This record gives sequence, C-alpha cells and structure tokens, in this order.
Amino acid sequence: MDPSNQSCIAQKKETRMNIRSINWDDALPIRHEILWPSKPLSFCKVEGDDTAMHYGVFVEEKLVCVASIYKEGRVARLRKFATLVEYQGRGIGSRLITHIIHELEKSDAETFWCDARLSAAGFYEKFGMERQGSEFFKSEVSYIKMELSLR
Repeated sequence: MDPSNQSCIAQKKETRMNIRSINWDDALPIRHEILWPSKPLSFCKVEGDDTAMHYGVFVEEKLVCVASIYKEGRVARLRKFATLVEYQGRGIGSRLITHIIHELEKSDAETFWCDARLSAAGFYEKFGMERQGSEFFKSEVSYIKMELSLR
C-alpha cells in the first residue's frame, strides 16, 4: 500500500457539527430518551424552561445533543444535558459545554454549576468544575454538585 494512502486512512474522521439556540420543547425528546426513558415525557420538562437558554448540537441538521441553562442573578445552572447514544464519545458534548462556558464568560454570570450524575463527575472536572458537598440521590440516581467560578 502507498504510504501516503495510509496517512489518509489513519486520520480520524471529524464530526461536523453546528451549535445553536433551540426551543425548550425541541429538547424534550432527547432529554426523555437519554435521561429518563422510564418516565413520561412530561417528567422531562423543567420549571423555568420557558425562560431558560437552550442549546442544541446538530450533525447534518439532526439534533443530537441538548443542554439547558437556567440563570438566576449571576448564577447559571446546567440542566438536562444529553447526547443521543449513537453520537456519544465523539466530543460533541464537550464542544457544547465549552461553547456554553464561553457564552457565560461573555455574560454577567459569575458561577456555573450543575447537579452531575456521579458517574459523569470526571467529565465535568475536565472543564475545571469542582465537586461541592456530598453525594445525594434524585429518583434513585446518585449525584454530586459541580461548580465553576467564571470570574
């Protein structure tokens, strides 16, 4: 085999994605499928969805990842962050969190936090978020509060 062809074959295929604002109800199907499939769809609607900022990642115009930011004063909370299973492990969620942090840094937000599933705490630590307090449970799932100072 020609060595120049080997380098082309070995290159990792990059996922082309587009991050943009979405409506809260566009996020519900992914929230439901990934986070709470055993609950009714209505369980995935959160108080404050009407006024929160909602982000979606699109791959070839298909919505594959969602996250919502709820601001109270200068504190921004991440909730209902989910990526379709077949798109996980491609860096899509990492790109979305990085995008959100950059957006919040340009705003008046001072703190960014979330209740992370304990199994995902390491993911959030990659962005400088730190564990706060002790483990707790919601709907039989183990969580830890994660927080990042933006100032």
